[in-house]
Amino acid sequence: MSKSPEPHDEDHAQLAALGFQSEFKRDMSLWANFSLGFTYLSPVVGIYTVFAFALAAAGPPMIWSLLIAGFGQMLVALVFSEVVAQFPVAGGVYPWARRLWGRKWAWMTGWVYMFALLATIAGVAYGAGPFVATVFGFTSTVYTTVVCALIVLLLATVINLTGTKMLSYFAIFGFTAELIGALIVGGWLLLTQRHHGLGVLFDSFGAQGEHSFLYAFLAASLIGVFQYYGFEACGDVAEEVRNPGVQIPKSMRRTIYIGGAAATFVCLSLVLSVVDIGAVIRGEDVDPISTVLATAFGPVGSKIVLCIVLISFVSCALSLQAAASRLLYSYGRDGMIVGSKLWARFDKKRHVPPYALLAAAVIPAALIIGSIVSTDALTKLISFGSVGIYIAFQMVVFAALRARIKGWNPSGKYRLGRWGMVVNVGALVYGVAAIINICWPRTPEAPWYDNYIVLLMSAVVIGLGLLYMAIVRSHSNGTTPHADAIPTAATDTPETSVVAQPV
Repeated sequence: MSKSPEPHDEDHAQLAALGFQSEFKRDMSLWANFSLGFTYLSPVVGIYTVFAFALAAAGPPMIWSLLIAGFGQMLVALVFSEVVAQFPVAGGVYPWARRLWGRKWAWMTGWVYMFALLATIAGVAYGAGPFVATVFGFTSTVYTTVVCALIVLLLATVINLTGTKMLSYFAIFGFTAELIGALIVGGWLLLTQRHHGLGVLFDSFGAQGEHSFLYAFLAASLIGVFQYYGFEACGDVAEEVRNPGVQIPKSMRRTIYIGGAAATFVCLSLVLSVVDIGAVIRGEDVDPISTVLATAFGPVGSKIVLCIVLISFVSCALSLQAAASRLLYSYGRDGMIVGSKLWARFDKKRHVPPYALLAAAVIPAALIIGSIVSTDALTKLISFGSVGIYIAFQMVVFAALRARIKGWNPSGKYRLGRWGMVVNVGALVYGVAAIINICWPRTPEAPWYDNYIVLLMSAVVIGLGLLYMAIVRSHSNGTTPHADAIPTAATDTPETSVVAQPV
């Protein structure tokens, strides 16, 4: 009797056709994959971190930026969906850029994304510190924040090292806790602490000052810009997902609209619960979230809420670290960076790249410890995190647009069809506008280097990458296929291009 085919034979065959024999185990379900993206996007972390700034900058109308950014990033997610459906390879933006354009473009895309992820991991872990102090009742200082951040990072690393299945369980747990917590907290605030009607969402309370409201709104819209990334993490673990060409596009879309809906609901409940919005705008209430939670839940209840917030921070760090490790592993597998053999090492028992995971813990830990010497230095690195992720996104979006113009016809299980070009152009326009908005200097009274810190950090990271490429030329290593999305004269479709086993 012949042996029946394995359920994931088609997945393995597709990957083999792309030049890989994966060592990962396909233990990640649709909901686990979505949960990974959701906890990376983390509506609680995103809103709680930027809410006070956004409300002070433009008043309650800042909430509309969440809808605008959500729509723009949905366009990006749709482009990514087509790419990952055709190229379901671990590492996300780096292998996608490699297949769409070529090795140099891919190398720089991965370089920017890697730095952004590592800085963001440090930022999320560091941001958890004050919440830990509040929950356990000790004074938050630089030293205690560093210790708490390292503990959060250690916990995320231990969970990640246990393997894909455990990562999936914790991702689902983090998603469930965060979503239920957001709904319960937001619902309770609307029921018991609502001090304004919906009309307040159109009242700036004079937050714009002498500037136009558009200027103030664009500044406050950073709450939306910073909120909507994380969906790409669904594709970073493509070799661990069953039927990735179908499942990952679904996960990406769900991350945007479920995560976005949760973030908007949290933001709405907080806005309507702030008693004196004018005090926030005048700088008299610098922490309106703590004020609202203390009033609504009391000392004990607010600590329970903060525990949910802490779960969100840990889950977010966990997902970020998983994404960073798969990127570094993918780089190593293709021989694209110093230490490639180490980063490509694989634990066959747990089915994870242990050294890539450790690097995604040690480097952020070093950044966190460095904040003891200079908190400003960490802030400057973190300031690059968001714009770096957006730059990497747009490098893939631009590569996809270039490939379409040159004849790329997506052939995966998810296709946009005739809408592909329109969506691709829209995604690029939104992404470039968002990058300009993030980098735009808004503090003329500050020293010029602080005013242009995001631009400066971007220039430093990109400049170092170009210098590394020019000197080491590691982008030319390996035999993994590249630029094979675009049909050549010798082939009618990308699938028939010659592939080789990676080094």
